[in-house]
Amino acid sequence: MAASPLDRLVIAKPDDWHIHLRDGAMLRAVLPYTAAQFARGIIMPNLVPPVTSVEAASAYRDRILAALPEGQSFTPLMTCYLTDATSPDEIERGFREKVWIAAKLYPAGATTNSHAGVTDLGNIAPVLERMERIGMPLLIHGEVTDPAVDIFDREAVFMETKLLPLLARHQGLKVTVEHATTAEILDVVRAHAPRVAATITPHHLVINRTHIFQGGLRPHLYCLPVAKRERHRLALRKAATSGESCFYLGTDTAPHPVGAKESACGCAGVFCGPTALQTYVQVFDEEGALDKFEGFASLNGARFHGLAPNAETITLERRPCRVVSCVAVDETEVVVFRGDETLPWTIGSA
Repeated sequence: MAASPLDRLVIAKPDDWHIHLRDGAMLRAVLPYTAAQFARGIIMPNLVPPVTSVEAASAYRDRILAALPEGQSFTPLMTCYLTDATSPDEIERGFREKVWIAAKLYPAGATTNSHAGVTDLGNIAPVLERMERIGMPLLIHGEVTDPAVDIFDREAVFMETKLLPLLARHQGLKVTVEHATTAEILDVVRAHAPRVAATITPHHLVINRTHIFQGGLRPHLYCLPVAKRERHRLALRKAATSGESCFYLGTDTAPHPVGAKESACGCAGVFCGPTALQTYVQVFDEEGALDKFEGFASLNGARFHGLAPNAETITLERRPCRVVSCVAVDETEVVVFRGDETLPWTIGSA
């Protein structure tokens, strides 16, 4: 019996607008999984040392392309890591020369390798003004770092004390709120669209904060921003599947060696690259919104960044599959999000 249209989707090949590929052996191990699902992707610049110059971004792009296995294609879209000392001229040079597509704001100390980030938004006011003038998007990790703020409130406090004033000061600046996790931040994005957008990860659509502690501490579900209450997860699912163009795909796939996750002070990050599309499409299926999946996965992000959709297509089939549970990296491995599950959707043949 032939599959019904709802059992097989053919869409423009998606882009991933938030990827951590790391470098060296880790890059070579995880890149094939991203390239198998996505045509292009915004590459996070939080290496050690961070990617703060045009030359560093060009060199990192070259290393990514060199790590691609034969027969795979993938276009890395590079970003600049903002610091208190970032030069507006350097920002504009990289954007004009098409070395980077956007700049990334990490509040100093907010997440992995962010300690060189921005300590006060006032320190980068000239950079933001230049970005506003040349039409260069700002990508924001939207959390405050004050230890007095509860970890589950860090995004909400950032929204009230940092994001809303920033949007008022720079009314022409294009902004993506990355890995949104609360209903309130989604409302802020809606209120400021189309110049403001948000990426939504696959794991924040599936887990809430309770999952991190079910049956014991589950370190491979720990990420930043941390998963929130169930009402926020449901709001994220509603936003992603709504058809609203201000929401689009960004996996925030973030690999760490198993020992760095399962330790006394485990790293934040969920490695979802191998299961991202299968998870997203399952959510859209469960929400009765498969007709809106291509917009979220393949069209909205490209439109926000002024790019054409990909001409290549990808096929998704309602057919059970299992993927690798771990990816080997030198003498260790990286645990895959949902790698121990049978997934109801799979990436099919064209």
